[in-house]
Amino acid sequence: MEFLKEYIDYIIFATLGVMAFVACWCVIERVLFLRKVDINSYTSQTELDNALSYNLTTLYIIYSNAPYVGLLGTVIGIMISFYDMSISATIDVKSVVLGLSLALKATALGLLVAIPSLIAYNYLFRAVNLISSRYEK
Repeated sequence: MEFLKEYIDYIIFATLGVMAFVACWCVIERVLFLRKVDINSYTSQTELDNALSYNLTTLYIIYSNAPYVGLLGTVIGIMISFYDMSISATIDVKSVVLGLSLALKATALGLLVAIPSLIAYNYLFRAVNLISSRYEK
């Protein structure tokens, strides 16, 4: 329990940080690709659609799972706070509230990763559909 108490914030924040970095990388890569794509260089609609939608699944996975990673951090943080309260002889409101506020930061960070990822995914998905609809062969 002491390991979790000491490192859970770092583990959750690092996981969400990696997810945010990967999401940013996917968005930047897709925007740059969609700006320069030549739809006439593809021999079939399927080939074009596969090239256009590359990395969108990764972005979808990040935006759909980031809130759960944050929620996991919150639940573990609350469990640790309750555990500390149960073994303490006296209940110190300050330490309980501090533990709960640290736990809620994980949920906030999860949402902070998920919301922009969702917006980017929807924007890119729409751009892919528009470009794909222009294909004529």
